[in-house]
Amino acid sequence: MADKREKMHRPARVTDLLTSVFHGTPTEKRLKEGKIWLVWDSAVGKQIAGRAKPVSFRDGTLTVAVSSAPWMQQLTFLKKGIMEKLNALLGEEKVREIYLKAGRAEQVKSEATPARRKTRPLSAAERQKIAEQTGSVVDPELRGALAELLARHMETDSTD
Repeated sequence: MADKREKMHRPARVTDLLTSVFHGTPTEKRLKEGKIWLVWDSAVGKQIAGRAKPVSFRDGTLTVAVSSAPWMQQLTFLKKGIMEKLNALLGEEKVREIYLKAGRAEQVKSEATPARRKTRPLSAAERQKIAEQTGSVVDPELRGALAELLARHMETDSTD
């Protein structure tokens, strides 16, 4: 049986593969939302990023932990500009509101000190969800790799 796939001129980027695999699924939405954490430092600058970090995102509202009351007051005045910059970097209007809360704006751990990982067995429902999410991937090797990646993510909890 002849292989009817087009040959790639160069290897595809993982982000492009994930985008096509998860297109139209809830996972696609979560991947897009996750970009907020990637562009945060660029959007707000080094000084603000050292004192405020995004902690959650839900229904267009980004919750940001701010290290002190004076910084919270300052960021209150900067919210609109931060939203505009974030949305520009995201390429779409994802962030419609920013909710500021008191908290620690902890820096991301360096690769030199990785977080300890604790694993747990996956439930039958989680294994089924992985099978559903990867079932449409035609290439068996890619399907297996994506399933393994999702399983590791679901079974691993980061601890401090």
